[in-house]
Amino acid sequence: MNPSEIPIFILCGGIGTRLKEETEFRPKPMVPIGEHPILWHIMRHYARHGFKRFVLCLGFKADFVKDYFRDFYLHNSDCTIKLRDNEVIVHEHRQHLDWEVTLAYTGDKTMTGSRVAQATRKYLGGAEQFGVTYGDGLTDASLTAELQHHFSAGKLGTVLGTNPPSRFGEIKVEEDKVIAFAEKPDIEDHWINGGYFFFHRDFLTYLSEDDVCALEGEPLVRLARDGQLSIFRHRGFWACMDTQRDREYLTRLVESGEAPWLQ
Repeated sequence: MNPSEIPIFILCGGIGTRLKEETEFRPKPMVPIGEHPILWHIMRHYARHGFKRFVLCLGFKADFVKDYFRDFYLHNSDCTIKLRDNEVIVHEHRQHLDWEVTLAYTGDKTMTGSRVAQATRKYLGGAEQFGVTYGDGLTDASLTAELQHHFSAGKLGTVLGTNPPSRFGEIKVEEDKVIAFAEKPDIEDHWINGGYFFFHRDFLTYLSEDDVCALEGEPLVRLARDGQLSIFRHRGFWACMDTQRDREYLTRLVESGEAPWLQ
């Protein structure tokens, strides 16, 4: 299947309480990493792999996201505004994008599974497959390869599994003596939810539009129990912007020209 035919649903409705210094004024996916919001970085990575249909599941401060995309070229180009005629002339577009972006309000306090259920009911259309991700995670994983794995596995769902280093030092002990110390070790066989999913539309029977339906709760737990969730393992770059420290780290990568997801 051509990736351009597969809609990607991005969860953009959370409050982002651990990044309160930024999310007091805007939704977390709109917090900038360099010149662009993290949401732009996520969408750009999908677009590099041929995906161009996006459905943004909005909630907290939804109008901020709508205003950004309505005035996208004003934000990213020089322009002339003729006030008397209420005319806007955009000059030399710095970005030539063929993305189709649907802005779907799914409730201010709705959980992730409900957001996906609501948005797919209205905007999945006839697509047999769809993608889901969060509005705060970045990776350099090949989404083309993950999609191919999803088809070959023949399951209802596929999750990107990442293998990040531990955030804490590991101490190995014998009796009362430290015998080894690793600052931030890799745990080779430990995999976490990297937040980039592909699903067959039949997965929707696992979801509910009830506000309390969390994607990471019963739907994925039951999907795994039913043997219908495959994993695409990725040992490369992955990061989630949970805190101001995370944001500063990602910003440094962008400003240094070394952001793996932009390479």
